[in-house]
Amino acid sequence: MQVFVLDKHKKPLMPCHPARARELLGNGKAVVHKRTPFTIRLKDRISGEVQPVRIKIDPGSKITGIAVVREETTVFPETGEAETTAHVLFLAKLTHRGGAIRDRLTARRAFRRRRRSNLRHRAPRFDNRTKPEGGLAPSLQHRVDTTAAWVDRFRKLVPVTAISQELVRFNMQKMENPEISGAEYQQGTLAGYEVREYLLEKWGRTCAYCGKTDVPLEVDHIHPRSKGGSDRVANLTFSCRPCNKKKGNRPVEAFLAKKPEVLSRILAKAKAPLRDAAAVNATRWNLFERLKRTGLPVETGSGGRTKWNRTRLGLPKAHALDAACVGTVDRVEGGTRPVLTIKATGRGSYQRTRLDAFGFPRGILTRKKAHFGFRTGDLVRAVVTTGKKIGTYVGRVAVRASGSFNIQAGSGLVQGISHKVCRLLQRADGYGYSLATSNRKESAFLPGINAGVSIARRG
Repeated sequence: MQVFVLDKHKKPLMPCHPARARELLGNGKAVVHKRTPFTIRLKDRISGEVQPVRIKIDPGSKITGIAVVREETTVFPETGEAETTAHVLFLAKLTHRGGAIRDRLTARRAFRRRRRSNLRHRAPRFDNRTKPEGGLAPSLQHRVDTTAAWVDRFRKLVPVTAISQELVRFNMQKMENPEISGAEYQQGTLAGYEVREYLLEKWGRTCAYCGKTDVPLEVDHIHPRSKGGSDRVANLTFSCRPCNKKKGNRPVEAFLAKKPEVLSRILAKAKAPLRDAAAVNATRWNLFERLKRTGLPVETGSGGRTKWNRTRLGLPKAHALDAACVGTVDRVEGGTRPVLTIKATGRGSYQRTRLDAFGFPRGILTRKKAHFGFRTGDLVRAVVTTGKKIGTYVGRVAVRASGSFNIQAGSGLVQGISHKVCRLLQRADGYGYSLATSNRKESAFLPGINAGVSIARRG
């Protein structure tokens, strides 16, 4: 993973190799500016030569892929054609917490209704809250805000000259009615990519009938077309070739007559709403307008083109690599770099009591959020030299007024660590971090793992 570099006045320069960063830190020519993403600041250098850098974004309802790439354009004199190469500098995937926000608001609304109904009389509140025209729900606005916030963060760490955004993830109108814009849309180079990409995510890239994964999948009509079935996405699924041949043109009820549990699962999932697609479509234009406010040129592309680029370049399926394939790109270099997993955890709550199942307080939390100079969510390093828990632990801390903290380290939760052995590495910023490898299956989220700790140790 490339290391971000700032000059003496905190102006972004081109990222460098970790070995170069260790050399600068070891020679005393640089200091650690930020742990995650790992950034160093040069002590005696002002400005420097920079190259075109683009931030590419692949927005999603739950996870957004982000890629920071250096663009290089090569013109071939023989043909006059230009080839654009994206050299990957940094890969990240941002996990949103829109679902948690929605659930909390739902619970709060239920508690208030319960208290105002038959528990105690309370006069109705007058309507003093207005939503701005075109405003988004809090769970959707969170997706836009967090994505835009990380674009601003990267702009402070690397000299960004342009932005690319996947503007249209799934065109639901064209999926429901393929002929809505004419036959040219279906016969183009990207024909079928929008529908296939949506179905792959909906059915989890597995055969709906036997559950096999990592096998070639074919689009199958749940109710055969020869029996009057339509091409709507609610009537489409994925199956492996053996299951597709075995099913033939039989209705799914006849094919799965001896497997009623599989039949009920398929029918229920087929009618599932386009919730994730709707969330992306509801936020895409708001995010586009936010990105335009940066004053940088914003390139847009469709989800079908993103998958076409990734398939053509032979890259594995991953959110961050999908971001690298957004827009116009002919080659991608450095796609095997580690992926920084960023999980939105929030900055805590103003609520100072715990609630029971009926919304009434059942306990009182401490009045202060900070204890002994630490806050819950801070990244710390604890070096324990005595007792049963000897070792070094790096992770996010949960503070207590007693001074006995819990640390979520890479090896798991460590309880009962004294505040005296903790050293602050980075203040809580509302996110948790971990590392994954882009060319493998993405690892599970481990709160508190810091991408720059190993570099800082060796430096």
